[in-house]
Amino acid sequence: MSVHLFGIRHHGPGCARSLLGALEALQPDCILVEGPPEADALLAHVGAPGLHPPCALLVYAPAAPQRAVFYPFAEYSPEWQAIRYANAHGVPVRLCDLPQSHRLAVADVADDAPVDEQAKVDANTEAGVEAAPPALRADPLAWLAEAAGFGDSDTWWDHLVEQRSDGLDLFDAIAEMMTVVREQIGTPEDILEQRREAYMRNMIRAAEKEGRQRIAVVCGAWHVPALARMPTAKSDNDLLKGLPKEKLAATWTPWSYGRLAFASGYGAGVAAPGWYQHVWERREQASLHWLTDVATLLRKHDLDASPAHIIEASRLADTLAALRDRPRAGLDELMEAIRAVFCYDSELPLQLIRRELLIKDRLGEVPPTVPTLPLIQDVQAQQKRLRMAVRADTLDIDLDLRQPAHLEKSVLLHRLAMLGIAWGSRQVVRGKSGTFHELWRLAWEPEFAIRLIEASVWGSTLEDAAGARAISRGAAAPDLAALTSLMEEVLLADLRAAVAPLMTRIQDASALTADLGFLLAALPPLVNVLRYGSVRGTDTAALGTVVDGLVARACVALPFGMRGLADEAASALLAQLIAGDGAIRLLQNGEYEAAWFAALEAAARSEATHPLLAGRAVRILTEQGHWPMGEASRHLLLLCSRAVAPLAAAQWLEGFLQGSGTLLVHNDELWHAIHGWVLSLPAETFTELLPLLRRTFGSFAAPERRQLAERASAGAAGAVASSHAATQEIDLGRARRVLPIVATIFGGATAPEVIHGA
Repeated sequence: MSVHLFGIRHHGPGCARSLLGALEALQPDCILVEGPPEADALLAHVGAPGLHPPCALLVYAPAAPQRAVFYPFAEYSPEWQAIRYANAHGVPVRLCDLPQSHRLAVADVADDAPVDEQAKVDANTEAGVEAAPPALRADPLAWLAEAAGFGDSDTWWDHLVEQRSDGLDLFDAIAEMMTVVREQIGTPEDILEQRREAYMRNMIRAAEKEGRQRIAVVCGAWHVPALARMPTAKSDNDLLKGLPKEKLAATWTPWSYGRLAFASGYGAGVAAPGWYQHVWERREQASLHWLTDVATLLRKHDLDASPAHIIEASRLADTLAALRDRPRAGLDELMEAIRAVFCYDSELPLQLIRRELLIKDRLGEVPPTVPTLPLIQDVQAQQKRLRMAVRADTLDIDLDLRQPAHLEKSVLLHRLAMLGIAWGSRQVVRGKSGTFHELWRLAWEPEFAIRLIEASVWGSTLEDAAGARAISRGAAAPDLAALTSLMEEVLLADLRAAVAPLMTRIQDASALTADLGFLLAALPPLVNVLRYGSVRGTDTAALGTVVDGLVARACVALPFGMRGLADEAASALLAQLIAGDGAIRLLQNGEYEAAWFAALEAAARSEATHPLLAGRAVRILTEQGHWPMGEASRHLLLLCSRAVAPLAAAQWLEGFLQGSGTLLVHNDELWHAIHGWVLSLPAETFTELLPLLRRTFGSFAAPERRQLAERASAGAAGAVASSHAATQEIDLGRARRVLPIVATIFGGATAPEVIHGA
């Protein structure tokens, strides 16, 4: 009977290749792998058709799915290869880490009793171990890497282990190295680590009791010394005694290389998952194949890359490795050579290489045979039926809602969004009708699996779950604007069961709402609902009554709601006023518009209306042709008089001009009124108002600002010159030169006829 400990690094291709060779030589009759025992039943899927890494074991609490743990695997993960070997050779395989049923439960209870640090020091002293510095405890391999001439432990481990395949000899060396490191550190401080190692030792004891003769244990290299020296079973049982426990479930879920990268926040991640995949697939001459892949990628994007570049980069990488006294070129040397030879020290091609090759983001696949919840099965079935592939990278899709298949895709995305699963994000549609087209950018995140599990409490199908979630949100909505926005989401998601309860809430809230801001904020979502109703085939007739009441109440409240406001409140109401105006005009209802313009006119003529809002009211009335331009000019002249405070005039201008300077560009009367008012301001007042004026004019489009600047720079001299040129006598001799051309344009008229017509 023998126990063989294989200390590995999670997601290491060199460890995985060496481990396969060691298992082939050992021919074990039992394999224990570091991982959650709750997922033992799922190991049979490894190596079976349909389950393709990267993927992850998801262990979660059914009663609270947000409390979950992922165990990711890549194809080159040693644990994955060990499990696959066991399934292919009919060897019993088990996961031997401390169950998450204990770990999650312990995290919920009160913290353990404080650890007696002095007792630890005394224990280490009795064992002849000096206290290790904090830096060594935080990263025990860093000192070894520094002694070997490496700047960090990851690069050192990559050169020492991942680019080799030494079989059993490699693991003997790892065990010896980790034993020395742990002797220097002493007793582990983390009680969780002690419990984990105690449980692993108990799993080894259980395998020995079963009569297993060749037991292979695949675990993190850090744990090897603790498993090699077996204390008494009683001491381990004492560590595990009395641990709380809760019921958990487990399943497989797709994972991505982006989430496998260390930069994503994954503690056991690697710096370049794509590079490790390349090392796993290209055992021989990995560097040369890597440079070839780089050249292929650059040529695909119309960048210079030739065989000569590959040769020079390979030579440079090997030279750098020799200068650094390293046995072969690693990723650092290759990337430096690529920067110098392929990229000409430019960062942009390097960003492309990092995204497409270093990360090489892709999403794994999980077969439908893996047990999961009904809601997840329903979502997967819809994704498959609508041919919406789940991908880790971004994908843009353009949906035409007049096509039934596209409409179903839109409904699916909106229903997922109702559940808080933002698989797709809406993009701005340009050059197409916003009514019939939706542009989405899709990007699936592994965390969506947890959110789907959480959403299972709302229903077993996507429609039922989204509808129940919408009703719950409607019951908790704080105001009318939130309710109407939710109604828009409900319509887009085609959740018909939620319409009636939500309509009741909207009617009750609208009857009790008197605040002008809430009334205006509630209008745009409802108008969008009415607009989308005809496109999506949803009956929205009941909403018409609600809109009638909201428009009527908004028109009554408008003249009084814009009076006596502070500047901050007026700024907030301005955005709501603009949105409400657009919504009312979008309805194209003459009665609505007449009542709305009457309310705006009353507000614009009232001296108590805040100047910012009065200016916007005048702008709306002028743009829509309800007031002539002369009336707007009269109001502007009144505001620019000395009887009005300069700050009020500036605020009126901001409301009138904000967002567009077209009126100012093309109307001389407005221009001269503002020009004269600015010139009349005292220097101190002008300096005080300058930030406000700059904010107003800064909202104009660049061509408008340029035209206004040219007009201002011309000044009075330009105006006089223009007037003189207009009154200058016409030179008939020069005019006659263009008459033949004009005659041709008018279709054959003779020059004398043109002259006579002129």
